[in-house]
Amino acid sequence: MEHNTTMRGPKLMEFPHLLDSHRDLMVGLVSAADTRLHSHLLPSSVSVPSDVEYYENPGGVVLLSHLLPNPRSTSDIGLSFIYFLSYSSSAWIDFILVSWLRIALPTGGGMNVTNIQGYLKPTTDAPHFQFELVQLSPTFLIFFLDLTPRKDLVLHPDYLKTFYEDTQLEARRKQLESQVPESNHYFSSSLYFRNVVSPTGILVGIKCDEEDGAGRVEEIIRSHISPIANEVLEIWMESCVCRGAAASVGENERAELEKRDRMIKSKAVDMDLSSSMPKQFGQEVADRVLGVIRGIFRI
Repeated sequence: MEHNTTMRGPKLMEFPHLLDSHRDLMVGLVSAADTRLHSHLLPSSVSVPSDVEYYENPGGVVLLSHLLPNPRSTSDIGLSFIYFLSYSSSAWIDFILVSWLRIALPTGGGMNVTNIQGYLKPTTDAPHFQFELVQLSPTFLIFFLDLTPRKDLVLHPDYLKTFYEDTQLEARRKQLESQVPESNHYFSSSLYFRNVVSPTGILVGIKCDEEDGAGRVEEIIRSHISPIANEVLEIWMESCVCRGAAASVGENERAELEKRDRMIKSKAVDMDLSSSMPKQFGQEVADRVLGVIRGIFRI
């Protein structure tokens, strides 16, 4: 039976400027989440005002959501952005944020950042979902994939066993390490970020040789990153979302989860957006967009 999609707006699914394998990966992940969780999701128009869906940065390069035409800018310096937020009617899903960011470089080409974040409500203590793939150059990637824990793993070994050992997440990390010799552990400069990531989280830099490096990058994304990302997303949807009732919490614990989630979301906005958006789009646009994001994040 066909249904109206909540996450697959036609412009969102274009993901312009990405490598074919990178675009296919994003389309596949978004489609999988939409198909599996469709009945739990609401369209972004429920929570995102129209005045933050389209605007331009100071250089005149369009910043847009999936609802508007896609500019294929040839500007030497510029930034384009596509985002989609799906609010939820579910008892367990808070929201899912999908974004694509491109920064065109004066030396040619550009940096592409794609991100999918799945946040759960404090009615369950199951982990959040985090995916990010950054292409800094034709031959260099940074890949982050994790189910972010929401409880202290030292104090709650049963939580570690349920969501990390029993789901075989460590096997996926080792699989990438063994199959992609170009990958090396990537150390974030943020000690806070390192503390938030689970022990099975994947955070690697992948540097290929300049000669035919672009072809190798495509192969790595399609043959190695894509299967692992899809498997971990499926684990999150099956073990964390669809079985949310099994990890439901009482009122006292819910308050602690809300506090922890709020701190993580607040840090994410402060570290990734608050400092960069005013420089890229001007203070007025940054204030408007960040205001909406903070409202949705409830921070």
